[in-house]
Amino acid sequence: MSNSGPDATPDYLSLLRLDGRGFVVLGAGQGIGEQAVHALAQAGARVLCVDRDEQLARNVAEAVGGVACAADVTSRADMQRVFVTARKAFGRVHGVVDIIGVAGIKPLADVDDAGWNAQFDIVLRHAYLAIQVGGEMMAADGGGSISFVGSMSGNRAVPNQTAYAVSKAALHHLVRCAGAEYGRRGVRINAVAPGYVRTPRLNQRLGEDAWSAIGKVIPLGRPATPAEIAGPLLFLACDLSAHMTGEVIAVDGGAGVMAAFPDIKFGPAAGAAP
Repeated sequence: MSNSGPDATPDYLSLLRLDGRGFVVLGAGQGIGEQAVHALAQAGARVLCVDRDEQLARNVAEAVGGVACAADVTSRADMQRVFVTARKAFGRVHGVVDIIGVAGIKPLADVDDAGWNAQFDIVLRHAYLAIQVGGEMMAADGGGSISFVGSMSGNRAVPNQTAYAVSKAALHHLVRCAGAEYGRRGVRINAVAPGYVRTPRLNQRLGEDAWSAIGKVIPLGRPATPAEIAGPLLFLACDLSAHMTGEVIAVDGGAGVMAAFPDIKFGPAAGAAP
């Protein structure tokens, strides 16, 4: 095989490396965000660790030699400050990994206007700002990648998660539309869509009985760990995924391929031999 041209064999491990590249992780303080910071840093990236909680941002930044930044990423002014800070720290922003999203769990009939608007702010507004502010900066500087954490709730109905699910579905379509729009400008925009993940926040809300019940409807037999979501996010951030944009990848242990039917036993068909 030739050593150059479209048929050349690349150094695949080098495509995984992010040496010297500047990344912004939004929601870096714990769970999937914290693991994404470690994944990027281990691949050689320099990371701006952004969280609303300043101490959490400092903790993860100190662990990887990154830079901490406290911000409300639903604020345009704060988001602009985040990317100015990253550019000053790294010279250039090569990528964004956006983890942020909290599920409000209640029947749709019980969601008031404030709750509906808050759900869309925490799931969708910061993503729009990350693309509009960070994406524009990266496009002007030569390109980059933006990766979001969506949810399988955005692909299918989940009990008592209508507001959350609709906001995640909107995020998924934002990824598709913005991925198409920014692709010619050198900015790739993708997302992963996890199912249940044992994050610190969900561990506070769910007991072991609930986790066990969740595991029974997942083909791989258990919910994901935050690190198992950070791995696909690293893939989307690096050059192994260089020809991907506008995609939403399910990372749910196979739960999305299962029909929500009970495991029932069928008797013999009429007229069938015993």
